[in-house]
Amino acid sequence: MDSIISDSYAVHFNKNAFQALNNHLSEKKYSTIFILVDENTHELCLPNFMAEIHGDYQFEIIEIESGEINKNIETCVGVWEALSELGADRKSILINLGGGVLTDMGGFIASTFKRGIDFINVPTTLLSMVDASVGGKTGVDLGSLKNQIGVINQPVMVLVVPDFLDTLENRQVISGFAEMLKHGLIQDTTYWEALKGAKGLEDMKKHILTSIQIKNKVVLQDPTEQNIRKILNYGHTLGHAIESYFLESDSKVTLLHGEAIAIGMILEGYLSNKLLALSDESLNDIKSTFLNRYDKVEFSNEDIENILKLMKYDKKNSHGKVNFVLLKSIGIPVYDIEIPVELFTEAFAYYKI
Repeated sequence: MDSIISDSYAVHFNKNAFQALNNHLSEKKYSTIFILVDENTHELCLPNFMAEIHGDYQFEIIEIESGEINKNIETCVGVWEALSELGADRKSILINLGGGVLTDMGGFIASTFKRGIDFINVPTTLLSMVDASVGGKTGVDLGSLKNQIGVINQPVMVLVVPDFLDTLENRQVISGFAEMLKHGLIQDTTYWEALKGAKGLEDMKKHILTSIQIKNKVVLQDPTEQNIRKILNYGHTLGHAIESYFLESDSKVTLLHGEAIAIGMILEGYLSNKLLALSDESLNDIKSTFLNRYDKVEFSNEDIENILKLMKYDKKNSHGKVNFVLLKSIGIPVYDIEIPVELFTEAFAYYKI
């Protein structure tokens, strides 16, 4: 795979990734190289990653607990303290080896430590490769509210090594695949059709480059999400609210990001059908495609009421209005759409049948 050039950095693949990393470390001569891992990537990914680094460097490994529940400012404080205690300075670098939670949080930690040190992201999940690898969004959750605290700041580079995906359980793979399907829905009908035929991880790996190219193309047009970059949030307005609700509820099984976003894309597909004339055929195609891969989730009336309350915290809101990305057709999105309140109940009813 060829490298993808983003705004101020590149996404490198496979052996090119390690070659680019070794060249960079040799040139920059960092005082200390810090590697941020969780318990899973420490065991399953770090040994293979370290084996590819050539040179005599000072390394320090910092481990955090995995999971969205730990994507908070308290975890950041722990890492900042560890960096300080281990003598990190402005000439240090933080390499984030993990999924989207870890790379989002690691980027935020690096961007704010001593007013900013270099960082490199090495995504190890499908979700983080096709979503978090491009765009420079960093941050943490505020309680159960997704990504409320953060900055947009670019890494030095991103290294995508699909072999790391072989360490994942299937549920994590399928979660990441939801973002790839989203890329087809918002940009490319042909890509959507191709993804529908993917039968397993090896098929999905073949499409990683295309998904990153699609996201990169959008981000380059609008780095700070003032206009067209908003289309990347298709399915996320309701999806994030669902994800937050299931995260904070003691009686619910926590949903992975892609599982919640898959529901959001069905619901927002229904809204698209009612408001932008997305065809019935396309709407049913969206619904069946996601329900063929993602288990249907039960929602009570109380659940729906609480989910809709959480939407007011969505980052895309402006002037007290909840704004949506909807589809005129597959491949043609429209952003900043307001939704009549009564349609939300209808959308959940459509999802249930």
